[in-house]
Amino acid sequence: MGLTYAKAGVDIQKENIAISALAGQLTYRRKGLGAPLTDVGHYAGLIDFGEYALALTTDGVGSKVLIANEMRRWNTVGIDCIAMNVNDLLAMGIEPLAFVDYIAINKPDEEIMRQIGEGLAKGAEISRITIVGGETATLPDIITGFDLAGTCLGMVKKEKIITGERIGIGDAVIGLPSAGVHSNGYSLVRRIVKDAGYSYSNPFPYDARTTIGDELLTPTKIYMEVLDAVNTFDVHGLAHITGSGLMKLHRITGYGFDFSDPLEPQPIFRFLQEKGEVEDLEMYRTFNMGMGFVVILPESEADEASKMMGGKIVGEIVEEGIRVKGLEIR
Repeated sequence: MGLTYAKAGVDIQKENIAISALAGQLTYRRKGLGAPLTDVGHYAGLIDFGEYALALTTDGVGSKVLIANEMRRWNTVGIDCIAMNVNDLLAMGIEPLAFVDYIAINKPDEEIMRQIGEGLAKGAEISRITIVGGETATLPDIITGFDLAGTCLGMVKKEKIITGERIGIGDAVIGLPSAGVHSNGYSLVRRIVKDAGYSYSNPFPYDARTTIGDELLTPTKIYMEVLDAVNTFDVHGLAHITGSGLMKLHRITGYGFDFSDPLEPQPIFRFLQEKGEVEDLEMYRTFNMGMGFVVILPESEADEASKMMGGKIVGEIVEEGIRVKGLEIR
């Protein structure tokens, strides 16, 4: 058996148990204006705001920043930070509005901060949001290098919230291509590169015009086209494929997914799988494997919707399980 995410230091099962322990303590619920509309655990947290719901997401870039440090190129991680938050809002049909960032750094560095700001500005432009503030903490006793995270605010009319409850057997599943690894699974990524004896500055074996580091720093795609689809078609469910890969789909429905014609993973995934001797099952429950977002809607609308979003019909909703060409993802 080859490398796994757990062997690289991230055990998703233990992480989920720890998160449940934390969430179990969050029992107080505000009443009236600002009261919660969802439980902890969906893509975004929603609160009552009259005719509308306000939504909040929070996420970071993770250990991808360590590759940025080694490459001394930090101008893409700001895009990642915004994308990871905005895509989670889009996964409930919510329009993003504003963003605040948080940077913890071991010591002030003007060039690192300038390049992070460059990426944040680009991500905000793509997402059509305003960065309204943030916080920088210099923490030499806690941080080595830096950590980047943020929080995004969105808004949606209550009747347009998409939770997945309308998903039904026979619905079509559209997959939207990712830009690569995005911002999840990098503890395993870095372990594979290290154990295989590569440097991030080495030419990428499947395309000598770029380097391994360049491939891995490709920023996370922001799926703003999903909002157009939500306003045009009868969308039943949405999913942002991030950490834990296709296992994320359990978040939106108890039904199953049969991916009979999945998107082709980019060469970076073949490189990681071959060099780490990673099993197919582990790849699909760790990485997005070329599909960064999923849209579920009636089969009758699937062709037109996939063309609008630049995606592809990859399968259908079934009674139970998650399968990719017969491989059971569990």
